[in-house]
Amino acid sequence: MAGETLFDKVWRMHVVLTREDGQALLWIDRHFVHEGSHHAFAKLRARGAGVARPDLSFAVADHYVPTRDRGAAIGDAAIGRMVGQLSDNARAHGVRLFGLGDPAQGIVHVVGPEQGLTLPGLSIVCGDSHTSTHGAFGALAFGIGASDVAHVLMTQTLWQKRPLRMRIWVDGAWGPGVSAKDLALCVIATIGADGAQGFAVEFAGAAIVGLSMEGRMTLCNMAIEAGAKCAMVAPDDVTLAYLAGRDFAPKGDALARAAADWSALASDADAVFDREHRMAAADIAPVVTWGTSPEDALPITASVPDPAREADAGRAAHVADALDYMGLAAGQRLSDIRVDRVFIGSCTNGRIEDLRAAASVLAGRRAVVPGLVSPGSSRVKAQAEREGLDAVFRAAGLEWAESGCSMCVAMNGDQAGPGERCASTTNRNFKGRQGPGSRTHLMSPAMAAAAAVAGFLVDVRALPAVR
Repeated sequence: MAGETLFDKVWRMHVVLTREDGQALLWIDRHFVHEGSHHAFAKLRARGAGVARPDLSFAVADHYVPTRDRGAAIGDAAIGRMVGQLSDNARAHGVRLFGLGDPAQGIVHVVGPEQGLTLPGLSIVCGDSHTSTHGAFGALAFGIGASDVAHVLMTQTLWQKRPLRMRIWVDGAWGPGVSAKDLALCVIATIGADGAQGFAVEFAGAAIVGLSMEGRMTLCNMAIEAGAKCAMVAPDDVTLAYLAGRDFAPKGDALARAAADWSALASDADAVFDREHRMAAADIAPVVTWGTSPEDALPITASVPDPAREADAGRAAHVADALDYMGLAAGQRLSDIRVDRVFIGSCTNGRIEDLRAAASVLAGRRAVVPGLVSPGSSRVKAQAEREGLDAVFRAAGLEWAESGCSMCVAMNGDQAGPGERCASTTNRNFKGRQGPGSRTHLMSPAMAAAAAVAGFLVDVRALPAVR
């Protein structure tokens, strides 16, 4: 028999039973909930049910929390009610809450890993599509809907259809100015926004092994934008080094035993994948999006596509519609696109490594457009301040805020105005994603910082050295 993939191994470990139709009942090791999970808790109340395993559920206030005036009452009554409901539900069911005022608060997909709650081989779910982020640790992690959230709260299990398996192999070494975000956008542009639909994706190869945990999380986070069910990277020494000393991670002899088990979580040499893609890291340049889907991405050195040159009628219609919404002209150089503001943050690129990358570009420079920097967690914020990164952002003219989903979902006034163009480190550039009528260009933190300095989309590799 053929060997198993990483996904096969972790899936098999969690199957409780399989129905005749192929659906499997999975045991869930970690369940994260946030303010939007109030619907699921309402279902529990309606049934008079409780949380089956409150020790395996964790509540995080992130989606709707304000990033300014954190000590004041939340101005929007509906948002304030949702944040309050999360606290009430967590307290009523004995669930650990990372809420406002908690020094460990942050975006759920940043908090889980930095707390050591995300571990190799675990099954992890959350009512948020970017739960795929946690797969960077070799975990089976995916987003679920409100009904499924209620099911997990009540049973600690979930019925799921087994996805197909895809491997994206990236060879070689990274070029200067290139990051995991560039690879993610390149992958999505190559295979399409639905190219991984129905697949569990594994990222592998020398270039992936060479990524930090932050880079791997960015990559797995963005895999959902290619339609993937989940994404994974095999755990290794980089994973182990990241987890050592984390609050909820194993320690001492327990960590050594866990590490021995984690070493088996790799695809066998003869494992069979349903689909494979190979790429070379050296071929990847800094990438930006030009349209209204993450697949509308090109190297910064390219030009806006022409719908008249698209062979597929459907694609041509999308390109034409995207250019109309984005206010761009076919053939326009990407580096000629002026931006109105910049956002650095989100569960995709709000970690300490991301802030360091942006600060390294901004150091000694001044932004010519307004910008907001929202760290991925309160712990990231504190570390950035210890390192003096906040001073770099402020000196450059950018606003330094608290942690939260912020401008990624256009919450609490953190948004771009109608027609405004934002260079953003987030994961989605859909119409109106960062505010009604707003226009979003996705890119890496370094590229966003470069855009802030230039006022245009610009190749970070072309910025002159600071004297």
